Amino acid sequence: MGDLAVGARSGQDGPEEQRPAEPVPPAAEDTVPAESDSGAPGLVGSGSGSSGTGSGDSGDDTARDLDESGHKPRKQRSFWKELPLLIGIALVLALLIKTFLVQAFSIPSDSMQHTLEQGDRVLVDKLTPWFGSEPERGEVVVFHDPADWLAGEPTVEPNPVQRVLGWIGLMPSANEKDLIKRVIGVGGDTIECNGTGPLKVNGKALDEPYVYAGNTPCSVDDQGGQFKVTVPTGKIWVMGDHRQNSLDSRYHQEDKNAGFVPVDNVVGRAIVVAWPPTRWDTLPIPDTFDQNLSAAAPGALGLAGAVPLVLWRRRRAGGRPAAPVTVGNSGVPGSGTAG
Repeated sequence: MGDLAVGARSGQDGPEEQRPAEPVPPAAEDTVPAESDSGAPGLVGSGSGSSGTGSGDSGDDTARDLDESGHKPRKQRSFWKELPLLIGIALVLALLIKTFLVQAFSIPSDSMQHTLEQGDRVLVDKLTPWFGSEPERGEVVVFHDPADWLAGEPTVEPNPVQRVLGWIGLMPSANEKDLIKRVIGVGGDTIECNGTGPLKVNGKALDEPYVYAGNTPCSVDDQGGQFKVTVPTGKIWVMGDHRQNSLDSRYHQEDKNAGFVPVDNVVGRAIVVAWPPTRWDTLPIPDTFDQNLSAAAPGALGLAGAVPLVLWRRRRAGGRPAAPVTVGNSGVPGSGTAG
């Protein structure tokens, strides 16, 4: 019995037989263990890692190609492709400004010295006439030639580039026959010049500091320098500031408009000298035109003359009742029927 082998069955007391540990096979390089429940990451094989890295780069590139709204942003056009569009917009705007707002004009003569010198560029307001504004006394206005005032005057033939730029409004037009003068009288005004002056509007003398130094307000000649005119409705009377060097309304009294300029011919009011920079200045209405120059209406004059007569008759009557007016009586004292 003493030679019995010592062994222990499962569940029995006694020492347990020790067996050698079986070797664990090495993990395959391409095997990726699943992540444990505890969240601990498993081993990552080299093949899988390479694939993951490539996928991540592709996602970054896609994100860079999309904007915030998830769409691919448009590529910006080159400057040279946008330049023709910008030039077209600028030309359209210039044409609209010239037509409806402001236009540049060049001064061709010395008739407005020293207010305007030959070669000055002025900007003319063309907007207010669209709203019914009409020229006022004292304004410097540009107007279309009313009756061949510029006949015989030398004209400069523009080149094709100047024609295009003038039509657009980027430079003064050389084709339009326009003049620039100062408005002295409007419809209903009576204007007169006697001797060397002063110039009178509706009987009131003008103080004219803008007249060219050495000139007199009125020109002593028999071609039109001495005059007395009444401006018709819808017309204006214009004169140059260089009085002895301006062929203005005074010297065109024999034309179809009798020297007056139709309001419809007025392009607009010159508001500023824009070029050259050393000549920059505004063109306000002189203070002398601030005085009450309006012509009294005939009806107002008749009413003013009738008031004293009525008061005198009331005093003469002494409160007595007026005589009744019979049929056929004109109402004129001392008369029967209208004769």
